[in-house]
Amino acid sequence: MKFIADFHIHSKYSRATSRDMDLAHIAEWAKLKGITLMGTGDFTHHLWLEELKNNLEDLGNGLFKYQDIYFILTGEISNIYSKKGKTYRIHSIIFAPSFKTVDKINEVLSRYGNLSSDGRPIIGLDVAEMARIIFDIDENCMVVPGHIWTPWFSLFGSMSGFDKIEDCFEEQTPKIFAGETGLSSDPAMNWRLSCLDRITLISNSDSHSPQKIGREANVFDCDLDYKTIREVLRTKDKKRFLYTIEFFPQEGKYHFDGHRLCGICWSPQETKKNKGLCPKCGKPVTIGVMNRVEQLADRPQGFIPSSAIPYKNLIPLDEIIAEAKGIAKGSLSIERDYRGIVSKFGNEFEVLINVPEEELRKNLPSRIAEGIIRMRQGKINIRPGFDGEYGKISIFDEGEKKKPDEQLSLF
Repeated sequence: MKFIADFHIHSKYSRATSRDMDLAHIAEWAKLKGITLMGTGDFTHHLWLEELKNNLEDLGNGLFKYQDIYFILTGEISNIYSKKGKTYRIHSIIFAPSFKTVDKINEVLSRYGNLSSDGRPIIGLDVAEMARIIFDIDENCMVVPGHIWTPWFSLFGSMSGFDKIEDCFEEQTPKIFAGETGLSSDPAMNWRLSCLDRITLISNSDSHSPQKIGREANVFDCDLDYKTIREVLRTKDKKRFLYTIEFFPQEGKYHFDGHRLCGICWSPQETKKNKGLCPKCGKPVTIGVMNRVEQLADRPQGFIPSSAIPYKNLIPLDEIIAEAKGIAKGSLSIERDYRGIVSKFGNEFEVLINVPEEELRKNLPSRIAEGIIRMRQGKINIRPGFDGEYGKISIFDEGEKKKPDEQLSLF
């Protein structure tokens, strides 16, 4: 069975997360996007876990169901701890095959931090020890380093991470077989590190609101059950893991180096030229993902390993509609047009990936159709994100933006 999965999201019990991140809205937007399998997120939070237990149908194969959407039990942990005189901040996504296993994990982790404080709790435990504990509880669990390049909270983070997987996970390293690329990197950037060849790269939205579900995702062709999905990820099975759906990584908020408050955005070369110091405040700039990849890479740009799983860079449909109409993407008219287009073609991913060009041009306003086609061709302009500020993508140049589209009012 071919399906799309988004494993990493957050519930309404996480900080800075929409109140609409409940099961009903998650299921609604998963359908709109074209996603079959969602991660639950936040299984460590007692109130969210209670909602999950009360509302999800246990299918008996490690997956659960709610309103025709499948769910897999996931949670994100923030480990903050000291090791050999340095403080590390590592985020990990935990996958579990049953509520029984989740209960055992929560019971142990509650000894190291307040699980009720946030949907993504902070625990003062070495991540290698946490992995050992989880695997001892249930060997079928998966521990996946989250957004592995983010500067402040990740495996390879420039501000708080490691240079090698082995230094982080120690003797548990062989059991770590997947890693999340994060919004600021795509697989091609990760392919430059030979140490990641054995790792299956997954991509997820890390969504804090329903509309952002699926901004990154994974496309499988396999049975919908926990053990099969785990085996596909463990073996990096290219026949059953078809491709990932990615942000254009420049749009991620940590792609380039810089200082947001000072308005400084630099490429790695510019950072090197300026010795890493902000010319306005004199402090070191935040080193972004591109620079960190350059530091650790042992291969040239453009290298493709034989085991590489393909990917597609996409722009969310609401962003394309908003730019075509020249208005903010959060407006009611954008969501109205979005829902109209989705209802016409089935779901968002169908529109962005599969609908033939002639069908797009026939059924959509010309500029929206043109925007989707240009996105597929990679004909876009991007101002890279840096130091916590998202990058800005534009499909049309300034001259084109001033031209009215005679049929932009759809519904």
